[in-house]
Amino acid sequence: MVKVMLGSTGICVNKNGFGALPIQRISKAAAVSLVRRAYEGGMGFFDTARFYTDSEEKLGEAFEGMRDQVYLATKTMALTADEFWKDLETSLENLKTDYVDLYQFHNPPFCPKPGDSSGLYEAMLEAKAQGKVRHIGITNHRLQVAHEAIDSGLYETLQFPFCYLATERELELVEKCRKAHMGFLAMKGLSGGLLTNSGAAYAFLSQFEGVLPIWGIQREWELDEFLSYIDNPPKMTEEMKAVIEKDKAELGADFCRACGYCMPCPAGIEINTCARMSQLIRRSPSHLQLTPEVQAKMKKIEECKHCGACKKKCPFGLDTPALLEKNYKDYQEILAGKEIG
Repeated sequence: MVKVMLGSTGICVNKNGFGALPIQRISKAAAVSLVRRAYEGGMGFFDTARFYTDSEEKLGEAFEGMRDQVYLATKTMALTADEFWKDLETSLENLKTDYVDLYQFHNPPFCPKPGDSSGLYEAMLEAKAQGKVRHIGITNHRLQVAHEAIDSGLYETLQFPFCYLATERELELVEKCRKAHMGFLAMKGLSGGLLTNSGAAYAFLSQFEGVLPIWGIQREWELDEFLSYIDNPPKMTEEMKAVIEKDKAELGADFCRACGYCMPCPAGIEINTCARMSQLIRRSPSHLQLTPEVQAKMKKIEECKHCGACKKKCPFGLDTPALLEKNYKDYQEILAGKEIG
């Protein structure tokens, strides 16, 4: 069993975190059963958010009566102190607990600090003083905010997208967290579904000290895969390296991570799906991407207003309108029976 110490928090768990965003898509009974199986199989860290509809409630029911046996992390998207307290109290009620092991600011557009006039960090400190929060973290998709959070010395953990498609920029963040004794929670370890070899994803992330992958799990077979890695963790073999290099060559650096922070689109385009349709078709059963519903989504690209709003909001600096145009062209060629390169 491979364990990870999350920075200076004292939280030491199996290097398999359970990402509870997907369980909002399944029934409460199915979610409770899945989460309990995850715990019984060796997972000890469960990450959710106030924003994930009923995900917190499902975790609360799953772990009622056994709170001290798991680590629960959740998040707030509050931008004021009043909103912060409202979110925290709701989360505590949903999770059926009187404290959160890790409370995180959820992708804020700035790095909350004492004296910044928002009152957010002061509220977080007060919540910690009251015993309602054990450790303070921040999640983000913006490199600038992530660096500022590390440099501030105010946070015990950073949650950021990190997978084997990572560039030098993400690798720098991981190393910077390690040197600062901050825990690093790796979200989107499978790049929002673009990566299909979970063994290679695990082997890559296992190389980094202090990094805890948060796998988004919704189905029994997905859970079975990650539970199997507890007793038999995949190693970085030459075969694994070949898988990673092939995916890097195919996907490159300019791909949409599906984070959704470019949304909403004034023209109603589902950008975080449409801007990576070419890759989805290549990497998943193509018939799933050729339904009338998906065709209608792609056709919305014709209504693009070329306002540039999505490009300005992309935390990875992608030329989103150009990606939409390329994906729509590829999609039309596929519908016409042509193969795309």
